[in-house]
Amino acid sequence: MKLNVNNETSRLLSVVLGIAESTGPVPKIEECYDPKSRQHALNETYPKEIDMLLEMESFATILMKHNVKVFRPDVLKNYNQIFSRDIGFVIEDKFIISNILPERSREIEALSFILDAIDNKKIINLPKNCHIEGGDVIVHNEYIFIGTYTGPDYSQIQTARTNINAIEYLKSIFPQKQIISFHLIKSNTNPEKNALHLDCCLQTVGKNKVVVCPEAFSNKNEYSWIIEHFGDNNILEISLREMSNMQCNFFSISENIVVSEKGFSRVNQWLRNFGITVEEIDYREISKQGGLLRCSTLPLERVNK
Repeated sequence: MKLNVNNETSRLLSVVLGIAESTGPVPKIEECYDPKSRQHALNETYPKEIDMLLEMESFATILMKHNVKVFRPDVLKNYNQIFSRDIGFVIEDKFIISNILPERSREIEALSFILDAIDNKKIINLPKNCHIEGGDVIVHNEYIFIGTYTGPDYSQIQTARTNINAIEYLKSIFPQKQIISFHLIKSNTNPEKNALHLDCCLQTVGKNKVVVCPEAFSNKNEYSWIIEHFGDNNILEISLREMSNMQCNFFSISENIVVSEKGFSRVNQWLRNFGITVEEIDYREISKQGGLLRCSTLPLERVNK
């Protein structure tokens, strides 16, 4: 199986899309590991499996309409496998297996048929002390952007998923890349005070544009770097509320085609203003679990620019 990912926007050829089949019962409050899921479990508005199935199939239909080869994980009974982004990620021609929350550790088993088709030399297993999830990794040509949290309470913050050890390890694997880390705000209980992953608060799009939530960055100098790198005219800033609604978490099929939630009118119009085709779908139910479209995908191959 060929792997090739050097950015988030080149023409997509193949991707893993999560599944919503046999996701298991509604979690108890103490079993929720992100504030959005916790909020909906408390409010008894947690999404139903049938609704999530329909949403994911509509996403698959759009991907296939644009001639993308779509792989789906094997079904693990009573196990949530919607957010395939987090369990692994591809950089260049390497597949990095994430070290994720113990509650999600079995998800990689469902991709064994993909891993078996990859040259073993291209698969990277991280040391156990390197915590990382794919949602915190954004590949941007010669750059790799990584979201992290380094507070002394790291072990008590359920939403802290990527540590400095993982960043340093990736630097050793990809010395030719410039790895830029961004420190994100975290909360176990308040979705408007929590940037679960970098792709919840920052998303590159088109050739040189970005949608970003400034308040999600705990280090303001790091946000200033984003402004300097992309330029004011190429940035759409969103609020913390818009971030918590996952408005950064659209997904690029190419520089000119994006899949986005139909309710994101401001973001979608901004994209269209630059000539980008926006394929709108209903993904509201899945968003109740703290993820959206990018979170549901694990790109395997994109065309080189």
